This record gives sequence, structure tokens and C-alpha cells, in this order.
Amino acid sequence: MMLFKALNAFGEYCQFLWSTFGVPEKWREFFKRYTDEIHKLGIDSIPLILIVSVFIGALCTILIKLNINNPMLPRYAVGMTTREIILLEFSSSILCLILSGKIGSNIASEIGTMRVTEQIDALDIMGINSANFLAMPKILGLITILPVLVVICMFTSLLGGYGVCVITGIVDVDTYLYGIQTMFIEWYVWFALIKSLFFAFIISSISAYYGYHVKGGSVEVGKASTNAVVMSNIMILVVDVILTKLLLQ
Repeated sequence: MMLFKALNAFGEYCQFLWSTFGVPEKWREFFKRYTDEIHKLGIDSIPLILIVSVFIGALCTILIKLNINNPMLPRYAVGMTTREIILLEFSSSILCLILSGKIGSNIASEIGTMRVTEQIDALDIMGINSANFLAMPKILGLITILPVLVVICMFTSLLGGYGVCVITGIVDVDTYLYGIQTMFIEWYVWFALIKSLFFAFIISSISAYYGYHVKGGSVEVGKASTNAVVMSNIMILVVDVILTKLLLQ
């Protein structure tokens, strides 16, 4: 029974995507909504990203220093290890898990509210492809802005590690800076950016799907928002494993 429900939901999701991606009827309206979504989903998330990434970078530096007691390891290993953790996982995967709670619930609740208040039905009656009109600007907007947010997260996380070195002296500042430059692999940055594109599509499309197919009232909108966040997180983790295996062999 659960398998049947899962297959049915996947089929509805594919149909939803088929309806979503198409040529907009009014390009001017599409670009207006597209830029609005970039600002609402991305730019408004920057304060959260700055706060979280600064403290995570500082925490990574402290924990790595406290747990590396082997005298055989060079002193710059703290900075180098902090950099690798941030580039490979935190700046893309962990950040998107955090943002799915903010962005995913926002998308699902917004579209879900439009569904229960019959605004989507009104668009359909007017002959407008409601899935294309509502979901495509959100999906493309998040795909556009999320790599930028990932780059900001990389920089501020490393800056947080630098800040804790300056404030506490747990690691010499010059040693930390040398560590984050040592044996730097450029592909790790591209790896994080590639993952962010997939994660942006997952968060936006799944959240839009759950909001679009809400049935009921305000309680169901809340449930749809929760389900959207949970499913987005699960799919992010699954795709993270797959991409890591494919891109870092």
C-alpha cells in the first residue's frame, strides 16, 4: 500500500513538472516574478546564512583543534581540515538542509494558501497554466541564486574560523591562513556549486508540488509545508550520496 502511494505521488510529481516547464505566456510578467523570487528566496536568506556559517566555521576550527593531538600532524592541519569540511559538505549539503526549512516551507505554504483560497482555480479558469505561472519562477529563481549563497557561505565560514583564531588564539592566525591555502583543490568548489544546483531544484520543485496539491484548509497547508521540508531533506541526502560517488571518485 505504501509503495502504491509512493508511486502515485511520484507520478503526480512528474505530471506537475511537465506542466510547470513550458514557454511563459507573458515574458514580462515571468521576469518580474523571477526577479521577485530571487530576492524573496535568496537575498532575504543572506542574514541567516551569515549568522549560521560564521558560527559553524568557528565551531569547526575549535573542535578540530581540540581533537587533533597527534604531534606528527603539521600545525596547519586545522585550517586545511576546516576548509575541506566547509567546501565538501557544509557550504552545500548542510546549508541546503538548513535553507529547506526556511525556503521550502515558504514555497509550500504560499502556493498551498493560494490553492485553499481558490486563487489557483481562478487562474485555471482564466486559461492560465497555473503550475507554470506559480512554480517555474520559484524553481528557476532558486537555481539561479543558491550557488551565490553557497559562495557566500564558503567565505563567511572560513572568516568565522579566522575570527575565532584572532579572538581566542587557539590557532596561530598565520598558521590558519596557511592551512586554508595548502593543497587547495579547485574542483571542490565546483563540486559544491554543482550540488547546489541539484539541491535548489529539489527544494523548490518538491515544495511547490506539495503546496500545489493541498486539499483542505489551513491545517492541511501546515501539513504540506512540513511534508515538503521532510521530503526535501531526504532527497537532498540521497542525491548528496549519489553526486559524491559520481563526482569524487
